[in-house]
Amino acid sequence: MTKQNHPATPAVDTTLEPNPFFETWTGPFEMPPFGRIAPEHFMPAFERAFTDHDAEIAAVTAEADAPTFTNTIELLEKSGALLDRVSGVFFNLAGAHTNDALLEIEREIGPKLAAHSNRILQNDALFRRIDALYRTRDTQRLTAEQRRVLDRYHTMYKRAGAGLDAATKKRLADIAERLATLGTSFSQNVLADEQAYTLVLETEDDLAGLPDFVRSAARAAAAERGMDGKHVVTLSRSSVEPFLQFSARRDLREKAFRAWIARGEQGGATDNKAIIAEMVALRAERAKLLGYETFAHYRLDDAMAKTPDAVRDLLDRVWAPARAGALADRDAMQELVRQEGGNFEIAPWDWRYYAEKLRKVRCDIDEATVKPYFQLHHIIDAAFYTAYKLFGLTFERRKDVTAWHPDVMAWEVLGPDGRHLGLFLGDYFARSSKHSGAWMTTLRDQERLTGEVRPLVVNVMNFNKGGDGQPTLLSFDDARTLFHEFGHALHGLLSDVTYPMVAGTSVLTDWVELPSQLYEHWLEQPEILRRFAIHARTGRPIPDDLLKRLLDARNFNRGFATVEFVASALFDLDAHLLKDAKGFEVGAFEDAALAKIGMPSEIVMRHRPTHFTHVFSGGGYASAYYSYMWSEVLDADAFAAFQETGDIFDPATAKKLNDHVYSAGGKSDPEKLYIAFRGRLPIADALLKQRGFAPA
Repeated sequence: MTKQNHPATPAVDTTLEPNPFFETWTGPFEMPPFGRIAPEHFMPAFERAFTDHDAEIAAVTAEADAPTFTNTIELLEKSGALLDRVSGVFFNLAGAHTNDALLEIEREIGPKLAAHSNRILQNDALFRRIDALYRTRDTQRLTAEQRRVLDRYHTMYKRAGAGLDAATKKRLADIAERLATLGTSFSQNVLADEQAYTLVLETEDDLAGLPDFVRSAARAAAAERGMDGKHVVTLSRSSVEPFLQFSARRDLREKAFRAWIARGEQGGATDNKAIIAEMVALRAERAKLLGYETFAHYRLDDAMAKTPDAVRDLLDRVWAPARAGALADRDAMQELVRQEGGNFEIAPWDWRYYAEKLRKVRCDIDEATVKPYFQLHHIIDAAFYTAYKLFGLTFERRKDVTAWHPDVMAWEVLGPDGRHLGLFLGDYFARSSKHSGAWMTTLRDQERLTGEVRPLVVNVMNFNKGGDGQPTLLSFDDARTLFHEFGHALHGLLSDVTYPMVAGTSVLTDWVELPSQLYEHWLEQPEILRRFAIHARTGRPIPDDLLKRLLDARNFNRGFATVEFVASALFDLDAHLLKDAKGFEVGAFEDAALAKIGMPSEIVMRHRPTHFTHVFSGGGYASAYYSYMWSEVLDADAFAAFQETGDIFDPATAKKLNDHVYSAGGKSDPEKLYIAFRGRLPIADALLKQRGFAPA
């Protein structure tokens, strides 16, 4: 997942001086001076940034000469530098290390940012210049990248309502500001519910079934919350999922599971149901004002998929075999319950527990055996090694870089010629000040328009930190998450474009997941695992027989994982296909949507609506959660390009991958980029094969 840096502000003391945002940053790599930045600095910094940006836009519109790419688009690209600087720092802190002061600022910033953006995107004089350039683009002497940048500007302004009448633009602006407020509230409500809940394990009986690494993580979580000597399960996925996987206490599994899936729907101040209803209605209204049938049609018109029908065709093709596989696994687990003497039907809080037992039976493998081989620092090294073998990159640890938390690690990234490419920062451990999930973002993007600007790229994750001086151990899925987010990071680090508009991950949503999901494939290669899967206690590499069993088990429980994902994607699509969402009741809609597809009662959506932050904490993945699966069609086919050569690091294929995917940013249409890399477009059969389902 990527998080874009959103360009915003509140009423706090504006007299605090000196303000680090108004200074030249002279530290290593011109990193933000996090040690000197306080919440009180953001208000005056945002206010000045808004003022500066407005003045820069006014200068463009006041230009007397006819519009050219240089005096219009390039000036727009150079504008807003202070706003980018302030918002990059603020939103990184708001996601990775927040506090009450930042939460208050975040609530005020959203609508102010939206209002500022609306002033620019609905500026008639500015749009006239962009539109004049766009209409004469065939006669302009533009490079391919410049033409793409012009197209993206024109598309962005049209989709914001440029050229419409004043009343319509006013309503669109009001909707944008309200959606910004609602998105922030949604996200903060989920965080509040996560922070408020702990399941305290008081006795040895409460710990029944939990292996040492789960107990260690629970002790560390308790210590962070001032409960030394106890064990705590939190609602962070890295805490609750292992508990559900191993706890022999069915009553406690149910308690933890119900709290986990109820985030955002517990009534009171943090309930998200009314927020969702309003957001769905506002999005439908916005789409209609812009001339689209539904919000899904509006959103997908600017995506590779293009139409809701194309998305549904893909999801429907996967749903049937995934559901059949999940139901077969359910029946096998129910038999395990019977053999143990249980007289209950498998429930959602039982699935992970009995899936672990079934994996042991079918694959002769279990998490407790595998996990000691996946130490965090070795998996980081594995990701770096893969980048070296593919792209010639090297990573040098920099302890002179001060970040936002002592746990954050930094590496300077060097290219094949030894030149500086950027700085990579990894924030890997769960803590109560951090939103759940995993994402990549940037503090600064690569570009050449204003000089040779190199990126500051961030990965944020939520792994359970090893306690009592022990190494941090990852599940195989955790390791895959690390590779996934590092694939996004490479998309930012290898970016080689001139214009900020198309730098790094500034691409269509259903293309942005290709570099990340493709990178996951290298984790599963024996060459990587034999080198980096090292036992935490013995120091020995993973044995060949265990490695074979691990890889043979890759598609175990894949029906479950696919069902919980596709159900979420279909809910997202269906909710945003409503033409009139007035009176939308999310609980009833969720029930109806799941009944329509025959959702197994033993499985819950991967993201239930009230904590579906991809879709309702901002609009990044609204009507676009399918993007992970769309990109999986691409990544399955893309990795096959290496396999066909007989070398997973084939230099010629790696060079094409670098040139047309990782370094290309958004400087060309994604289909053209993929064809340049692969020679053709993929078909969905590659996805079905990868997930262990026979092609339909």
